[in-house]
Amino acid sequence: MHAVAHQALNRNPSCRITYVSCEKFTNEFIRAIQENTLTKFRSRYRSVDYLLIDDIQFLAGKERIQEEFFHTFNDIYDSQRQIFLTSDRPAGEIDKIESRLLSRFQWGLVTDIQAPDLETRVAILSRKAEAMGIAVEPEIIEFLAKNISRNVRRMEGALTRVAGYVGLTRKKADLDTVQRLLRDILREENLSRITIETIQKKVVDYYHLRMADMLSRRRPANIAFPRQVAMYLSRILTEHSLQEIGNAFGGRDHGTVIHACKTVENMMDQDTSIKHSVEFLNEQLSQAME
Repeated sequence: MHAVAHQALNRNPSCRITYVSCEKFTNEFIRAIQENTLTKFRSRYRSVDYLLIDDIQFLAGKERIQEEFFHTFNDIYDSQRQIFLTSDRPAGEIDKIESRLLSRFQWGLVTDIQAPDLETRVAILSRKAEAMGIAVEPEIIEFLAKNISRNVRRMEGALTRVAGYVGLTRKKADLDTVQRLLRDILREENLSRITIETIQKKVVDYYHLRMADMLSRRRPANIAFPRQVAMYLSRILTEHSLQEIGNAFGGRDHGTVIHACKTVENMMDQDTSIKHSVEFLNEQLSQAME
């Protein structure tokens, strides 16, 4: 998003750009309602040439802010100005979003931006450390680049935490210290490396099935529900899209995965033994990656 803003300014230094997270947009909208300053809020966001909003999936389930953003989107679009949105998943997979918003999200160019490779991540961290004016050992930079690889902002946030330690203690951070400082971030990164196959194997063992049952079209309850549990766990424990999950279960479509997740959620609400079983599997998979 920063690159978009820089390119826009290079083309037209006088253009008006607003870059904000969806969470901040939401909080400012709530504050505007409380302080009776909606006119000012709308002027700020609807008068720009470029509106850049990160993590648009944050709108999920928030009806009032979806209504506000719908009109903001229309105002900018109708004036032939530019809107850039990012999300951690395809628009069609964002739950509890109004269909009229989803259709607008899909009007423009949709592109999948992959995480940078190791060499690029090292370069990003090295430049960030230089800009912050701190000396970080190359092995620390490489450790961060290797172990926090899926999100550049999180990687930079980890470096900022290390920089805070260095600034407060006036000591160089060694590898053991960095691992202690970043224990929570590293744990989350490990969890994000859980694979669908790992989940399938765990569910198969728990329910005394075969791996072939995860892929088959057979639908007896003793096979179909464990398969749905595996899909549900794949949805909440991995970053794979619904279609990718469906493909891993014998080429099913994303609608089947959505149905499976809803079925499991409903069964967990109705049956405590099922709830305990799914939570047990979730915990076992999570602990295995720590």
